[in-house]
Amino acid sequence: MVASTHWLASASGMAVLEAGGNAFDAAVASGLVLHVVEPHLNGLGGDMPVLCHEASTGRTFTVCGQGVAPSSATAAAYDALGIEEIPGTGLLAATVPGTFGAWVLMLERYGTMRLRDVAGYAIGYARGGYPFLAQAAAAVANLEDVFRGHWHASAEIYLPGGRPPEAGDRFRNPALADTLERLVAEGEAAGDGREQQIEGARRAFYSGFVAEQLAAFAATEQYDGVGSGAHRGFLTGADLAAWHATEEEPATLDFAGVQVAKTQAWGQGPVLLQQLAMLDTFDLEEMPTADLVHTVTEVAKLAFADREAWYGDPEHSDVPIDELLSTDYAAERAGLVGREASGELRPGSPAGRTPRLPARVVAAMADGGAWSDGLATPGQGEPTVARGDTCHLDVADRWGNVVAATPSGGWLQSSPTIPGLGFALGTRAQMFWLEQGLPSSLVPGARPRTTLSPGLVLGEGRTLGFGTPGGDQQDQWTVPFLINHLVLGMGLQEAIDAPSWHSTHWPSSFAPRVAQPRGMRIEGRIGDEVVAQLRRRGHEVEVAGDWSLGRISAAGLHTDGMLHAAANARGMQGYASGR
Repeated sequence: MVASTHWLASASGMAVLEAGGNAFDAAVASGLVLHVVEPHLNGLGGDMPVLCHEASTGRTFTVCGQGVAPSSATAAAYDALGIEEIPGTGLLAATVPGTFGAWVLMLERYGTMRLRDVAGYAIGYARGGYPFLAQAAAAVANLEDVFRGHWHASAEIYLPGGRPPEAGDRFRNPALADTLERLVAEGEAAGDGREQQIEGARRAFYSGFVAEQLAAFAATEQYDGVGSGAHRGFLTGADLAAWHATEEEPATLDFAGVQVAKTQAWGQGPVLLQQLAMLDTFDLEEMPTADLVHTVTEVAKLAFADREAWYGDPEHSDVPIDELLSTDYAAERAGLVGREASGELRPGSPAGRTPRLPARVVAAMADGGAWSDGLATPGQGEPTVARGDTCHLDVADRWGNVVAATPSGGWLQSSPTIPGLGFALGTRAQMFWLEQGLPSSLVPGARPRTTLSPGLVLGEGRTLGFGTPGGDQQDQWTVPFLINHLVLGMGLQEAIDAPSWHSTHWPSSFAPRVAQPRGMRIEGRIGDEVVAQLRRRGHEVEVAGDWSLGRISAAGLHTDGMLHAAANARGMQGYASGR
């Protein structure tokens, strides 16, 4: 089974499975296709966490494809440029690209196919073309002037024939096809063995021709609309050469008779686990809809407040993850949920420790949740609203291996395309705070606290990969999905299709970090009476389109011994397939 946010990625993964490949092979093929066909949502220069289950060993693990801050990216360096907050656009926000490193680590250690076999689908679409998505066309049209006036390599690719492509146009990215083909070729030149070739391609990316072009481009001034309007990046060849994707243990929590696995707190993944731990103290099965939406939303406010106060790269900050996920702490926090919508940001005190929020968050929440820093840049804002989003894929094979991956970053909107490579650098450093002493403060070599958050469900004879694009919404939209599926007994597709909602109460992870205290967006299908009840409780409800919130997909082995998968109908783009 393969489920993803784009039908061509799902089809490519299925082709690999049908050719005898396993879930790891298929995930790499699907992911590389996503880099090609959803360039407004992710790219080869972006970042990615992966949750994996290896059936032969029973091992569940995370592959970390989140690159780190460059060695020269310090708070003092930004201050010298007169920058108080890392922007969401351009080279100043670039970290080491982690996606390719994660793909090749997974392929080398757990796959069975050669890089040429799994990369051929992406190369084919980049070279021969694919139907350009309406959302991608709108993104290019919005940035036409920036491309023409400043980002000339972006214009060469995204303004074919001198005009923005329209939805459905056959679109090609020959520069990206050349890059992928050269990575394969240089890998094959490294030796005859499969693993040798994959490692050769990794070296070509991180210390070979790709790294050389990335470093040279990062050293040039490029338009970003910040201050003087153009800046160099901090990323260097040494940063690229020093970085490797890694494996680590996931954070886990027992809920509804199964175990849920997420990334550690360098990502926001544990915020889902905290929500589930609190919700486990309520009788969810008997709740009327309005009560359920209210309770889930208030629990989310508490968990995300903890994210703001406590989450960061555990290798560079002391994250009390055991206490945050403990049963006693969850019960204590759940007791704060009242009948009315809270307007406060209330982090807890795990193990009696005193929480600390960023000073600008404290000031912003006191002032209604927003601040203005004067930036007006092409890539600013929450990606689900301002500039696109992210991608997701889930794969389950005949042997019981399951992979859930959430590639993102390197959007065509947020950073100029690198000449000759056909892709852009990511802007994940915007997740860091320049204020020092916080768990998510900028530290050279640290991982930014990413919003990317795939997950796995394990136990009771099932292994299920799941996830969604959506920035800060990722670990909100998946909460009602898991409740619907694990508690209320809905099938995967029914659980995905059910009306969804999310809170905008806390500061966004994306520049300029706007918050809307008591804010809520909810699909209109939830019903007028439910909306009215929520408003009476103090929620600032914005009714969204009936099919507009969430792009969840899922795939895995179900308790009945069958493989199951489902994809999101919203946007008419996601697709699940299997046999």
